[in-house]
Amino acid sequence: MLTFRLAVSACGLLVVARLVFFLIKSFTSPTRHIPGPLWARFTRLWYFRRVALGRFEHENIQLHQQYGPIVRLAPNMYSIDIPEAVNTVYGIGSKLPKSGWYDAWKHPSPDAWTMFPDKDIKRHAQTRRVFQGLYSMSSLVSYERYVDECADVLLNRLSLFSKSREPINMGHWFQCYAFDVIGNITFSKPFGFLDRGEDVSGLLQALHKILAYSTLIGIYSSLHPYIFAVANFFGVGGAAGRTYLAAYVKGRISQRKAEQARNEAKAVSTHTDGSPDDFLEKLMIKNKDAPSKVTDYHVFMMSMSNIIAGSDTTAISLSAILYYLIKHPHVMSKVREEVDLISDVGAHLSFKESLEMPYWQAVMKEALRLHPATGLPLWRTATKGGIELNGQFFPEGTSIGLNTWTAHYNKDVFGDDAAEFRPERWLEAEEEGGRKLAQMTAYYLPVSEPIC
Repeated sequence: MLTFRLAVSACGLLVVARLVFFLIKSFTSPTRHIPGPLWARFTRLWYFRRVALGRFEHENIQLHQQYGPIVRLAPNMYSIDIPEAVNTVYGIGSKLPKSGWYDAWKHPSPDAWTMFPDKDIKRHAQTRRVFQGLYSMSSLVSYERYVDECADVLLNRLSLFSKSREPINMGHWFQCYAFDVIGNITFSKPFGFLDRGEDVSGLLQALHKILAYSTLIGIYSSLHPYIFAVANFFGVGGAAGRTYLAAYVKGRISQRKAEQARNEAKAVSTHTDGSPDDFLEKLMIKNKDAPSKVTDYHVFMMSMSNIIAGSDTTAISLSAILYYLIKHPHVMSKVREEVDLISDVGAHLSFKESLEMPYWQAVMKEALRLHPATGLPLWRTATKGGIELNGQFFPEGTSIGLNTWTAHYNKDVFGDDAAEFRPERWLEAEEEGGRKLAQMTAYYLPVSEPIC
């Protein structure tokens, strides 16, 4: 009985000691004056709950309008809206590593890593150098044929819907289109979403589980290894989704290796139809030429990243563009007029042709400004010696993040009408040139790889 009482007393003293330490640290920290919601000062549960509700991107904008350029979202976690800090925090030369939030975006194994959640600055930079050519504009343009093939299937499905006058869920069909495009670009084979109009092999569900799991568990990233192990064991949630997608990608890679072996034995080219090399083919060529530099794991990791990162962001962006075009008929009319002047009826609009359409370029920019694909701060950690931003010092270990929604609704950068859809703002800025255009371009971060 005495032993039990001593144990209880010890636990109580430990709790009190931790509370006292927390209070002393909170009220002596150089960040103690940073404003924010009351409960955000004491626990991450406030931030967790707001993210779980699913509209934090809008709330994040309101918080900065209420409290200013720096807002506390949780103990030691601060959202920023400082245009001058973008390069310091996210630039290629930045020394601020990714925070623990990114740990939940990868397999808990220390040997498993991918580009987006990689916290190793040196390795991330090396990987970028090795594979950046695969994402160059000339490389991306070479995939137009794969994109056009999927566009033809989508247009055919929409034509059938229009004839039958059935309502169309364009969000769903853009998701199907995006997945098939990424599949076609990566593996020269669409997943089949457009043909079937439904989730093929549970891939969409798997991806959605991964995104929801990683977004939320990342807030308590220290729990990720344990939650992942339990969820994976029972085959539920984001852990199961990640395992499923990984197995799918590995299967496609094994299938391609078998095809290559058969073709080599028969001295037959992989692409007998004259189509360009797909993403996987380019990876495997790099692997064959320099296996120590581009390993089998790199081939898997980059293929997996294409699917997870490429499909959802593409679908969101397409949905945003269509939404604003439908909501603003006069803008839709101007885009149609510009298309008619550039492209032959029935022909695919090429990337090169689209560059000759200034109004269409402005429409895309404006839609992705108002509805970027990412909706949370992308966290970085202050290193030894801390960092000062906008006159505020952040000590070592502090998490700092910029939400692209907050950046894109900044009135000092985009004007008092920043919340309005007005493509003309980009054309006006280009005509004026100078500081205004440079400022808008620098704070326009819809799908910026360095920020991720």
